[in-house]
Amino acid sequence: MERTWKPTTAGILTIISGCYGVGMGAWVTAWGGIMSPLAEVGGVYALPGIGAIGLGIVALVGGVYALRRKVWGLVLTGTILALPLFPIGTVLGILATILVSLGKKEFG
Repeated sequence: MERTWKPTTAGILTIISGCYGVGMGAWVTAWGGIMSPLAEVGGVYALPGIGAIGLGIVALVGGVYALRRKVWGLVLTGTILALPLFPIGTVLGILATILVSLGKKEFG
């Protein structure tokens, strides 16, 4: 089977989205930790950041597997879970999901 640029591009876009998600999640979690004592809510502001970190990690793993052209289902999951990482992850996640879907035959 001929290797095309689609899975490679999807992997790079997904890795970028994952890095953004982890970075944004870390920032939101840290900011939530600072704000919680002021609001006396006990860490509730940090929860969205923890979720973004989790989504970013799955996107990173999916991007790496896309570059290796392994486990199509995991790659597709990574691209889809990049979508909630607004705004960068949403745009890149849509493009990556389309490219992964078009390049499905290249995965082993």
